[in-house]
Amino acid sequence: MRRHNDISNLNQSDRGAAVALGNFDGVHLGHQSVIALARAAAGELNALLGVITFEPHPRSFFAPDAPAFRLMNAEARANRLDKLGIEQLYEIAFDADLAGLSAEAFIDDILVAQLGVRHLVIGADFRFGKGRAGDAEMLKRAGRERGFGVTIAPLVSDANGDFSSTAIRKALSEGRPEDAARILGHWHRIEGIVIRGEQRGREMGFPTINLPLTGLHLPRFGVYAVTVDILDGPHEGRYLGAASIGVRPTFGENVANLEVFLLDFEGDLYGADVSVALVAFQRPELKFDDMDALMAQMHADVAETRAILAAKL
Repeated sequence: MRRHNDISNLNQSDRGAAVALGNFDGVHLGHQSVIALARAAAGELNALLGVITFEPHPRSFFAPDAPAFRLMNAEARANRLDKLGIEQLYEIAFDADLAGLSAEAFIDDILVAQLGVRHLVIGADFRFGKGRAGDAEMLKRAGRERGFGVTIAPLVSDANGDFSSTAIRKALSEGRPEDAARILGHWHRIEGIVIRGEQRGREMGFPTINLPLTGLHLPRFGVYAVTVDILDGPHEGRYLGAASIGVRPTFGENVANLEVFLLDFEGDLYGADVSVALVAFQRPELKFDDMDALMAQMHADVAETRAILAAKL
């Protein structure tokens, strides 16, 4: 996959794709349906398959002080799109200039002049341009006038409601990773580089890997059964683990992070690129009166994790 964060001077070979347009936070089944329609159009046109998205997320630009909400960072999103077979990823910088661009100018300047799109697919509820003035009908008219095809993807839903990033966030906030996975089509993943923690787990016989959660929507604090994909280095592969998400109240006030104890694993993972999938919520985060009580609970948690993963995987 070719990833472009500057579309101002693309090679001709990188233009003319059939593209899906959207924010794609989570790349859930609704997003995947949009991409599937773009893939079909690419096949019919013998064109490249592309995705147009924005970085940062427009919501981050308009409300920079609001609580973190993203389900995945830009790297995780790119990794997921690459796995779906996207050939061209256009990450358009969302800044004041873009925010002030009219819907008509977005079509003419971005879609036509810079990207030369041959076919465009959007979700039925997607809006774009200054004041969110652009919609599906505007794109259809523009496509007829400017020579590119447009497909409007219907919303995807099941008996529980529409598939959306908002529904995924709600499920994660309530400790329901199975429901998040139902909408995503895969387990919700937290990806990043392993950082050095405070070594408390190692001292207690439960060495953990630590991942920051900066900028991400925080799932319900507590203990989870997880799988861990180590994406590089000598330990590359998939492992099972017991994870804790939270602020570690037993040790005072701390910034929220993700700690994972890998089952039956030995090795140094500092600096490794890892992807942690939330499989099941086990219990909420607790504050313990002493270390003996904490360690007893950790042993119980790991035993429960083994049983959960043996049943689910």
